Amino acid sequence: MMRKILLGCCLLGSFFGYAQQKAASLDSLFTNLHREGKFYGNVLIAEKGVPVYEKSFGLADEQTKRPLDKETVFELASVSKQFTAMGIMMLQKAGKLNYDDSLGKFIPELPYHHISIRNLLNHTSGLPDYMALFDLAWDLKRIATNKDMIEQLIQYKPAILFQPGMKYEYSNTGYALLASVIEKVSGMPYSDFLQKNIFKPLKMTRTRVYRRRYENKSMDNYALGYVKDKKLGFVLPDSLADYRNMVYCLDGIVGDGTVNSTTGDLLKWDRALYSNSLIDQELLAEAFKPAKLGNGKTSKYGFGWSIDSIGLFGNIVNHSGSWPGYNTFIERHLTNDKTIIILKNHEVDGFYLSKIRNILYDIKIVTGAEATLDEETLKKYIGKYELAPGFVISITVSKGKIYAQATGQQMFEIFPEKDKEDLFFVKVVDAKIKFSRDEKGVVNSLTLLQNGQEIPGPKIE
Repeated sequence: MMRKILLGCCLLGSFFGYAQQKAASLDSLFTNLHREGKFYGNVLIAEKGVPVYEKSFGLADEQTKRPLDKETVFELASVSKQFTAMGIMMLQKAGKLNYDDSLGKFIPELPYHHISIRNLLNHTSGLPDYMALFDLAWDLKRIATNKDMIEQLIQYKPAILFQPGMKYEYSNTGYALLASVIEKVSGMPYSDFLQKNIFKPLKMTRTRVYRRRYENKSMDNYALGYVKDKKLGFVLPDSLADYRNMVYCLDGIVGDGTVNSTTGDLLKWDRALYSNSLIDQELLAEAFKPAKLGNGKTSKYGFGWSIDSIGLFGNIVNHSGSWPGYNTFIERHLTNDKTIIILKNHEVDGFYLSKIRNILYDIKIVTGAEATLDEETLKKYIGKYELAPGFVISITVSKGKIYAQATGQQMFEIFPEKDKEDLFFVKVVDAKIKFSRDEKGVVNSLTLLQNGQEIPGPKIE
């Protein structure tokens, strides 16, 4: 018995030591990022629901110098979409609608009866983004609502980009329409529905649908979102002409954004998705299935979640959000039960997701020997390469450096490997990119080499 106790204590000590090591590595990463001006916000990283690392960096209000803390509320932007999707799934469970119902069943005045609820959920509707409509004839001094958006769609009847179900194309319009469907079916405002059916049952007490400019109300411990001006430094987007009209006139539209929350509340949400708290696991699994496209391929998007499977990491679902002043992200490692939550309220460049993953999985990155290529040579690799429907790697060159940016992810630098033509390596993650050429020597494709996988991507632009 004593031996078992001692062995248990050793193992427990080892576990905590390992967790402390991860926390120290994560703290070093984020502290350095903040020191370099590349991170301002809150971070929470958990394993099996237990926070490994949780910390705040920077200010919630630049004018008053109020600091961020773990209870600070952030605009989630497109991370809100998973809550809209859950609302639809709960109504489907209740028998109030079906995924294959026509949009016309709920909003008959719209000229898109051939689009289904499922198409809206997985971004296969073909609907163009509604934001372009408001550039046509909208009074930018007025704040638009979902009703206004629908009226714009009815009036201008923008053509769909492709037949529903044939392709994947991310669309904020689809999720704004889903919010209106929730209101139509439930008989209550979108915000009230989420509050009653999701936030309150999960005790997400710091979470609500919040439209700061539309409601003209304040929220306790709220993180104001800042953009960077070359001359003025960090300022509110309302003070800059490039942002002012957008953040004001679109502030009343819900469904594609406007859920506001904390890192702690989002962890409660994460844990609930491992249980039957809201809907049964069998029904929830639909949210994490890739959409089947009309061309026989599949996308990497389910219901409010991007979907991936990455070697050692297993099955992953995540979603990012971006709105002037805010960048948000939640990632759930379904196979290994790890959670990454990042909420930023200052727009700055920076790529560190791969570094976080590597720390969580104790991956040591070994980089290759770096070659030097002139800018003219680097420019031959510029283009867009499609690895999967809707998933593209864009290669760009700036000031003698070459960069890669995958769909929905931040830009990062890649480095030519010495003595290996057309091969580039990544320093922030264990990955390489191999370019290929046609018979004339023109670059026409790439292959992503990562986690033992080789994923080809033809050049599409």
